[in-house]
Amino acid sequence: MGKNQWVVRHGDKWAVKGEGNKRATKVTDTQKKAINVAKGIAQNQKSELIIQGRDAKIRSKDSYGNDPCPPKDKEH
Repeated sequence: MGKNQWVVRHGDKWAVKGEGNKRATKVTDTQKKAINVAKGIAQNQKSELIIQGRDAKIRSKDSYGNDPCPPKDKEH
């Protein structure tokens, strides 16, 4: 299983960061673009995607791992 991928504010832009990484994997102009990049990485690495809102609070989480008892997704 790979590193969880975070979508976070990066100044006036949005960044994709692997959990524990100091540097961003990718910086984009919009949150939507950052989410698309992070989702692809999380799916490839079978990890989690965690999205922070503008207020830095966790807005959304998605799991792309092989959880034998996955929780029901109430967002999608």
